[in-house]
Amino acid sequence: MLILTTTRLTDGIEQELIQEFGEIRFIFKENIEAADNHLEEADILLTFGSDIRREHIEKATKLKWIMVLSAGINQMPLGEIRERKILLTNVRGIHKTQMAEYALAMLLNHYQNLITYYKRQQEKVWDKSIKRREINGRTLTVVGAGSIGSELARLAKAFHMKTIAVTNSGGERPYFDQVYQNDQIKEALEQADFIVSILPETEKTKGYYSKDHFKWMKQSAIFLNMGRGSAVTENVLLQALNDNEIEHAILDVTPIEPLPRESQLWSHKKVTLTPHISGGSEQYIPRAVALFRESLMEFLETGTVSINKINIDKGY
Repeated sequence: MLILTTTRLTDGIEQELIQEFGEIRFIFKENIEAADNHLEEADILLTFGSDIRREHIEKATKLKWIMVLSAGINQMPLGEIRERKILLTNVRGIHKTQMAEYALAMLLNHYQNLITYYKRQQEKVWDKSIKRREINGRTLTVVGAGSIGSELARLAKAFHMKTIAVTNSGGERPYFDQVYQNDQIKEALEQADFIVSILPETEKTKGYYSKDHFKWMKQSAIFLNMGRGSAVTENVLLQALNDNEIEHAILDVTPIEPLPRESQLWSHKKVTLTPHISGGSEQYIPRAVALFRESLMEFLETGTVSINKINIDKGY
């Protein structure tokens, strides 16, 4: 059996895998180009997914399982993977710690006006007139409340927040005071001081937020998107900001990435941007490999993997 990677892990982790699974052959490559000559032999492919094309799947005639080292699979040739009946899994869940911390950090940054304090420091101005607000006791609505949303809600409880989830199925969710289904989102948005979008990219979530969604929000609301940029178009978001439908947008994801220089989002006074980094962490690869180890042991025993198995038709 050959396990092929299209990204390098750390030297230490690679050696640990070789020693732990001595009966398996590993080839670690830095990208799909370097891995291309070994695709025909590969039984398992470990990849971030964005560089995998249809021709790679066609070449990998022995491939049984692809483990994607990210949560998103929208850039992959899903039709060919489905046709070949290749098992597809991802690392959903390993992002929850760093993304929950990111969301709270960005909300605190805005309410505490830290950017203004930093500017005053650069100007050498001692300014005690800058206004600050508490996030304590506010209402947080999470749209797309999976494992990341639950972790964010758990941390939000330390600030005595009311927590609301919007999901496909409704029902009870850990650390959420209320749970609404998608067709009830109006009530969830109307209550929120903070709206955090963690939607995956599927056909149903592209352009998910319409003009009406922003009209339902408080004028003092903060909209934070760290799911997928395709959930809201730039024009819809800019109109909401320009019409004072909401107070501010915090964007870790944008409709086009990297964000084009001509985009108005760069210079808009009501926008804070980060370059799709909320899921990053120095613990990312160790967490991903720990999940891969567990999944690999199941695969060797049963021939399949139940952890984070992707339903290709649903896109997650």
